[in-house]
Amino acid sequence: MWLWMKSMLVPLINLYLCGVKVLIYQLFNRSFTLPVLPKQNGRVAIVTGGTRGMGFETARHLARLGMHVVIAGNEREEGTAAVRKIHEEGSEGKAEFVFLDLTSLVSVRQFVQTFKDRGLPLHVLVNNAGTMLVPEKQTEDGFEFHFGLNYLGHFLLTNLLLDLLKRSGRHSCCSRIVNMSSATHYAGVLAMDDLNRRICYSSHGAYSQSKLALVLFSYYLQEQLTAGGFPVTVNAVDPGMVDTALYNNLWSLAQALKKPVAKILFRTPAEGASTTIYAAAACEMEGVGGCYLYNGQKTRSSELSYNSEAQAKLWKKSCELVGL
Repeated sequence: MWLWMKSMLVPLINLYLCGVKVLIYQLFNRSFTLPVLPKQNGRVAIVTGGTRGMGFETARHLARLGMHVVIAGNEREEGTAAVRKIHEEGSEGKAEFVFLDLTSLVSVRQFVQTFKDRGLPLHVLVNNAGTMLVPEKQTEDGFEFHFGLNYLGHFLLTNLLLDLLKRSGRHSCCSRIVNMSSATHYAGVLAMDDLNRRICYSSHGAYSQSKLALVLFSYYLQEQLTAGGFPVTVNAVDPGMVDTALYNNLWSLAQALKKPVAKILFRTPAEGASTTIYAAAACEMEGVGGCYLYNGQKTRSSELSYNSEAQAKLWKKSCELVGL
């Protein structure tokens, strides 16, 4: 009974407490307003999950600034529609869709190889795609679904593109990696001996863990890049509570309560994407890495996320899992 409470009830309570805190903040604080951003002509970006929601708003805005944006996703029809909409708006940049299934390590490797074969540079990588509170299932490689999609797929993608990001950046104009985390990472616990959550599954715990992993990954990678003197920055972003399809998997009571609350307190996808766009393109973020950004401000993340031993252990284990 105690084991069930610890593994199921505690993560659920902690996640919803995080949500309540965010909603209280959003009740009394306006959404971050983007400053005027410099043109990004000649720069290339990849945005995962860019076919809808915050990913689409990010891709759309970067294209408006003149970037060549590659929208990476697993829904071809949505991808085609997203590209069409961006082009119809008369963006200065270019948008295109390329298939990528982050739940498949083979697909990640194929995507990277295809991109590299084109000879394009890469200046911005936005690891935006994600899923939340799905019932227990695994990726095709046998990983817990949240951990595999939200974190491991992005971990492999980033590492395979890292050499290109390093070559494309300059010390006066760094390449940028932006990882989409969440306030739920504060409730996250890193179960190093059970990252796949097979002992006792909790969708709430699994989601929180995947978002914590992204913050740990961001900090550790930034340390490595800084130590090597490479012109690449890495930051984690918290978009707040945003009215997107991510919440479709809430349990029924929470789903019913969410609808009226969302109209008043949730951010729109465009508002939710503002901090991501800021991290990807703002002059103020030039050369600035290793930050957790919330509502356009540098914010302190969870105490565990700063644990260098946990960062190193997760990095080593992740390399083993994805075959690096």
